[in-house]
Amino acid sequence: MKVLVPVKRVVDYNVKVRVKSDGTGVDIANVKMSMNPFDEIAVEEAVRLKEKGVATEIVAVSCGVAQCQETLRTAMAIGADRAILVECADELQPLAVAKLLKALVDKEQPGLVILGKQAIDDDCNQTGQMLAALAGLPQATFASKVEVADNHASVTREVDGGLETVKLRLPAVVTTDLRLNEPRYVTLPNIMKAKKKPLETLKPADLGVDVAPRIKTLKVSEPPKRGAGVKVPDVATLVEKLKNEAKVI
Repeated sequence: MKVLVPVKRVVDYNVKVRVKSDGTGVDIANVKMSMNPFDEIAVEEAVRLKEKGVATEIVAVSCGVAQCQETLRTAMAIGADRAILVECADELQPLAVAKLLKALVDKEQPGLVILGKQAIDDDCNQTGQMLAALAGLPQATFASKVEVADNHASVTREVDGGLETVKLRLPAVVTTDLRLNEPRYVTLPNIMKAKKKPLETLKPADLGVDVAPRIKTLKVSEPPKRGAGVKVPDVATLVEKLKNEAKVI
């Protein structure tokens, strides 16, 4: 079974992001970039499926600027067999990415598509669901456990009320949650091996996909700074402050 794993290049989770002075977006100049943590979990899960003998090939995919090659090399260092970069300098919104992935699903015919439930830069949580809808595939989101057998995937999902287990007929789309696994440490020998693995570069036009933005960002601003906490002498004062100052009751 072939597994397709989309990965996204995002600002590293340890970096404190800054909003541009003109409010048009987030400043990413000279900022450390890395693989989206949820996608890293997806790559790890695909590698574990291969180690169990369930998967035969893992294909990592990324859509974005040329520097996404670094993210794909990281995926191959974790254990992906080859990679595909859909190179595009323009802003790619979730629907555009889903269309590109749908074209790659048609081309590669994977038995399973596994990707992070959301990216930590825009927090959209849309691409996996849109891909499943466009490709007409069953989906299981927020996966905390994945088992594949007999051409079916049994997925335990994290839902508001606890856990839900669903069974999907393959091919299918699965999005990963934090508790699915803990990604392995990437060793230097595997980083060197990843440099020799094949990486194919395509353009959106090669896949016949229009990636023009459908949503316009009007303004990006930082959240208001939190004020310092205060101590109150009694419950009556607390209630009065919650009612008149915080206006939460």
